[in-house]
Amino acid sequence: MAISRAQLVKELEPGLNALFGLEYKRYDQEHKEIYAEESSDRAFEEEVMLSGFANADVKGEGQGVSYDEAQETFTARYTMETIALAFAITEEAMEDNLYDRLSSRYTKALARSMANAKQVKAVVPLNNGLPGVATFKTGDGVSLINASHPTIQGTFSNTLSTAADLNETSLEQSLIDIAAFTDERGLKIAARGMKMIIHSNQQFTAERLMKSPGRVGTADNDINAIKNMGMLPQGFVVNHYLSDTDAFYIITDVPNGMKHFNRAPLKTSMEGDFDTGNVRYKARERYVFGCSDPRGIYASPGA
Repeated sequence: MAISRAQLVKELEPGLNALFGLEYKRYDQEHKEIYAEESSDRAFEEEVMLSGFANADVKGEGQGVSYDEAQETFTARYTMETIALAFAITEEAMEDNLYDRLSSRYTKALARSMANAKQVKAVVPLNNGLPGVATFKTGDGVSLINASHPTIQGTFSNTLSTAADLNETSLEQSLIDIAAFTDERGLKIAARGMKMIIHSNQQFTAERLMKSPGRVGTADNDINAIKNMGMLPQGFVVNHYLSDTDAFYIITDVPNGMKHFNRAPLKTSMEGDFDTGNVRYKARERYVFGCSDPRGIYASPGA
């Protein structure tokens, strides 16, 4: 259905002082703080987790060397989604508008809707990957944030054993757990937390935890170990699209973690209809957000 003169009554009348509702600032590109971006030329992408080898054994004198076998443990699949939106304006509405070019104002609104959709899509793995929701699953078959990610050697966890809100204890334990990550065969890996992603409700707590010279909430002369040791070197970032107000997430330096595949960048087009004279505008892009190695993220859903 096209935008007609009946929907734009005031814009067709003299004496109008201002038009508003399409000029809001927006939270933009927040997904870039979470995901590594890659381009794609396929309908889907697949990334395979390889197990590597177990710990090497002692070879006895005169005895044969032991053999091990590497294997594929799971496949992370990224299926591209097409995101699109359009609008149309009647020929008469464009002719009779007295104050502004309708097309320029509404194309800005179209861009805003497309940008908002991308940010909403970007947090689906985080919002729906928490244990209490668990509808977003990684290639290993369990939720993104899970205490029992299966491996050849057993399981590993990328969440606190007891869910907790963001505080000094929970943050320190999270960093300890990340440093204890193991690979598919149980070998230790050198992992560390790099950046914390939080809901806007927690920004003041995070500021105190990360930047206070001393321990938060005590009268002791203890230093702030998280700050002094240079933990989380990229600090914290507020994401305004997270749904859980007390959950917090830590992006680690483990490669091939959170990924954003871009199949087709944002493209806009317009065309006129010969019969009606209506002008149609369309925006479209293709992408997907997901995770290959769940060791790339650690989180607590909050208490």
